[in-house]
Amino acid sequence: MKYPGFFLLLLLTGCEKLTSTAPVQQFPHVAQGSYAAALSADGRYAAVSSIQDGVALWDLQANALKYQWKHQDEVENLVFSLAISNNNSHVLTADQNTYALWQISNGENAGFWQLDAATVRDVAVSDNGAHLLIGKSNGGVQHITLSSGRRLEFLGHTERVNSVAMSPNGRYALTGGNDYKAHLWDTQSAQILYSFSHPSRVTKVALDPQGRYAFTADSQDSAQIWDIQTGQLVSKLQFIARQQVFSAVSFSADGKYLATGAPTRKLALWDVQTGRELQQWQVGVKADSRPPSAVVHAVAFLNDQQLISESSSGIAEVWEITHDTK
Repeated sequence: MKYPGFFLLLLLTGCEKLTSTAPVQQFPHVAQGSYAAALSADGRYAAVSSIQDGVALWDLQANALKYQWKHQDEVENLVFSLAISNNNSHVLTADQNTYALWQISNGENAGFWQLDAATVRDVAVSDNGAHLLIGKSNGGVQHITLSSGRRLEFLGHTERVNSVAMSPNGRYALTGGNDYKAHLWDTQSAQILYSFSHPSRVTKVALDPQGRYAFTADSQDSAQIWDIQTGQLVSKLQFIARQQVFSAVSFSADGKYLATGAPTRKLALWDVQTGRELQQWQVGVKADSRPPSAVVHAVAFLNDQQLISESSSGIAEVWEITHDTK
């Protein structure tokens, strides 16, 4: 029954290329599995959060543990949101009530803050750790400029914020929430540049570091790529599932491709201009996982031929892009 169903799915989707190829490399990072993780844009570093070990920063070129950080001593680590600056200078980590900035060059803490009025939902950090972006449970988004101490509160959302992204220079933010909206806004003025509407709550947003595209996805079946110079729709990701939730997103350096991860082990490569799925993989699971499942926490392009993923299995995996990207 499995193979007829498989081929039927191929016929129905037409544009999807299903694969089950094994990873080129696997790097175990957390034996018990991870709580959250982030990858640098170039795939050089992985920040991995686990309840037992705190936050670990791995240098993936050597697969060497570089630093271990904790928000508090002698308590279980509950850091659930991490971000690495586009230029690999800083890591921002957050639990529900606190967030901390760390320097990759020496591992030292560059700041520690507490949130009182709401809980943290998601975070982003600009190059050199100059600006922080904090999405909150009360619908607010805080943009912080560390050099001046300036704090701008964006109030464009009417319900809880689920996902945030920021341009490498800290000037623009993309935020999505339970109000079915994603907003691209100017962090100097809090002025909304473009609003992107969805039929259900927006659960994931991402920005192309080169300033070309934005990605927004909701909790049902709508995932879209936008031109952020014009605000116009570029493409909708093409899939037939009634529900497709995304947990990780990354644009390729040339802007031609989008890589996504899901809570269902799925890793996929898409064509930005058409929304067509080009290739698909399944990340590994822990040996004792019952049922066998894993959340793709993060994905990044290593180069034109390879992706790297970090999942809740506590494993980083390198995947070969066999689709012709030339």
